[in-house]
Amino acid sequence: MKNINTINPERSPAGHQEPAIRRKNFLEVVTGYTDDVALTEADRCLQCKKPACITGCPVNINIKGFIHEITNQRYENAYRIVTEANLFPSICGRVCPQEKQCESKCVVGKKYAPVAIGTLERFVGDLAQKNNWTDKSEIKRNGKRAAIIGSGPSGLACASDLAKAGFEVVIFEALHLPGGVLMYGIPEFRLPKGIVSREIENLKNLGIKIETNKIIGKTHTIEDLMHKHGFDAVFIGTGAGYPQSPGIKGEFLNGVMSANEFLTRVNLMHGYDFPTHATPVGIGHDIAVIGCGNTAMDAARVALRLNTKNVYIVYRRTVNESPARKEEIKHAMEEGVQFIWLTAPVEILGTTDGWIKGMRCIKLQQGEPDSKGRLTVSPILGTEFTLDVDTVIYALGTMANPIIGKTTAHLKLDKNGYIPVDDETQMTSIPGVFAGGDISKSSWTFTTVIHAMGKGRRAAKGMIDFVSHKS
Repeated sequence: MKNINTINPERSPAGHQEPAIRRKNFLEVVTGYTDDVALTEADRCLQCKKPACITGCPVNINIKGFIHEITNQRYENAYRIVTEANLFPSICGRVCPQEKQCESKCVVGKKYAPVAIGTLERFVGDLAQKNNWTDKSEIKRNGKRAAIIGSGPSGLACASDLAKAGFEVVIFEALHLPGGVLMYGIPEFRLPKGIVSREIENLKNLGIKIETNKIIGKTHTIEDLMHKHGFDAVFIGTGAGYPQSPGIKGEFLNGVMSANEFLTRVNLMHGYDFPTHATPVGIGHDIAVIGCGNTAMDAARVALRLNTKNVYIVYRRTVNESPARKEEIKHAMEEGVQFIWLTAPVEILGTTDGWIKGMRCIKLQQGEPDSKGRLTVSPILGTEFTLDVDTVIYALGTMANPIIGKTTAHLKLDKNGYIPVDDETQMTSIPGVFAGGDISKSSWTFTTVIHAMGKGRRAAKGMIDFVSHKS
């Protein structure tokens, strides 16, 4: 009988490109599992009677069930089980922090490395795309209409559930390609855009219409959508893509940009493929990235691939406090990104004609924990130095997109511009208007793709209930 003492203690490694090769291309770094390796890893699952891993998943995927189907090589069944809760296994299997979610609860992980749930999820998602396993939902139209503002993971999840419930669904996207952060915020080598596009095409097969280059708040207002265009309910999923600046002298010099701006240029305009695509990214040879979250890792690793000489991560704490995934930090280090710990920027230095010529920094020391338990930091006098860089990219978090709030009467916002919502339904202060993803604020707030999808699905249920009671 299988138990913790009879399974393979070693986690099956996924394929990877070698660092010296991958730092020169934008091909996917992690190549995933073959059939044989997936079967070996799935066999490590103990099929617990009370699988704690499911409670660790934000959308409660039946992890035990889909892995059981893998072990029996019923791969399409495994895919159907996953997609009962998660629409995009190929995406979430790549970018979600499983080590902090489902895998952190895995019983095997108490003694050995946990089962590679995320990589197995990706495996079945990729098989579905390869074999064109599409949604088999039978849809009966109910005559109701819903508008979705934003085509990120939250909006897409909401749209899918509404379409399956019989709604006519229209997604309004401000950019020229749908996908939100999945398309413009995550590098090609972590999440190939072809995978995102195929998942979105599956949604179109449900009858969902996507209108790009439509900025709600300018092209139309929410009031227009509900009163002039006849939508019965509206979902706001505009994200929180307004970058926080470093707030230091010189931040408006040429050569300073946010990570959001940088990654969007590279992703949406194929800046990584110049001159095949005639959209070069203006970037120097020596790059400083301020911050150490996942977005900072993405920016640094993209910059490294654009024929740069040196790429530095400048972070005010140590690797132990870094919010980025450990895997991302490891990959960045392997590829040659240089980390400067316990260091803060003081000023960005410029030339007389307005271009960067360096960044002045100061070393920091750690002190007592703050109210959140993080070690405080303070400057060490006399330790200032100049880092020779000609580009600075800051990745210091984001704030609420202000357009919707400024153009929608009676929409309640918090002091930071986010939209408070009901915990159960995701409804805002305006009846019939719902919000999810990073723009929404409830008693629980997370910023992962799978959490955003969970909010979108919760909102869809709230919208269905609202419209049915309204009728």
